[in-house]
Amino acid sequence: MDDFPVENRLTLVHIIDGTLAFAGHYLHEDVHPIHTHSFVEIAVVMGGEGAQRSLAGRQQLRIGDVLLLRPGVWHGYEDCRGLDLYNCGFSPELLRRELAWTREDPQLGHLLWTGPYAEQRRGILTGHLGDEALAACVTHLDALHDLRGAPTDTHRGDVVGRLMLFLSTLARSVTGSSEVQSATHQAVLDAMRMMEERPAYHWTLTELAAALHLAPGYLVRLFKGATGLPPMAYLSRHRVELAATRLLHTDQPINRIGEAVGWPDQNYFARRFKSHYGLSASTYRARFAHSLKTT
Repeated sequence: MDDFPVENRLTLVHIIDGTLAFAGHYLHEDVHPIHTHSFVEIAVVMGGEGAQRSLAGRQQLRIGDVLLLRPGVWHGYEDCRGLDLYNCGFSPELLRRELAWTREDPQLGHLLWTGPYAEQRRGILTGHLGDEALAACVTHLDALHDLRGAPTDTHRGDVVGRLMLFLSTLARSVTGSSEVQSATHQAVLDAMRMMEERPAYHWTLTELAAALHLAPGYLVRLFKGATGLPPMAYLSRHRVELAATRLLHTDQPINRIGEAVGWPDQNYFARRFKSHYGLSASTYRARFAHSLKTT
């Protein structure tokens, strides 16, 4: 990964500060150990053989397969023989700023925001590209790769634009029509933003619905139609991702992290975290962030 603007901290792959997005090939042989990322990762299988191992189980990979992983999700590769992945990564800050509007688009919203958490996917979305879509994605990834040395202050628009062309092509190809509804209702978008802006607040469905001037049952139906999840389950997904980020990037005590994301009851926080990542918070930190203090 010498051409990638990332740093390997044993089992944590961290994007270098100031990097918006990157793309490049990564060739795997034999086993690539379990690890996690501090950025959104998308891997497109270009050739070779191998399998991904994650909380979702073991997935045999073939040319054209796509793996999208939200920050904090752990995975690895095994039984690799020349497994050629075209990796694309971008910072969570970019997702919250320049790409924030994508949650309002049915296909992009599903790809980046709701799909990875619907149906107990736990932050991982998979799909497959046909020959035409694969060729189009490679064109955009090549262009993004060619921008790897360009200064951010003069090429920000180029990087974001190329990333968007890739994401749009990907969204059209891997998002099933049965999973995507019409444009997301404004009340759902407002509810998402309200909960994300105040994750530590003790939200209840009744209070959230009242703030949006809707009946609780109607808000649940709108939310499930757009995301596949009721509002409080969506909030739990957001909280657990925030907790993982803090476990990876801070030395805060675990109980303080639970309080900061809205779960002051340590036992409840422990159950929610393990339910999502398959590991306790302490094990997750020890496994993926144990070298963080050296940086």
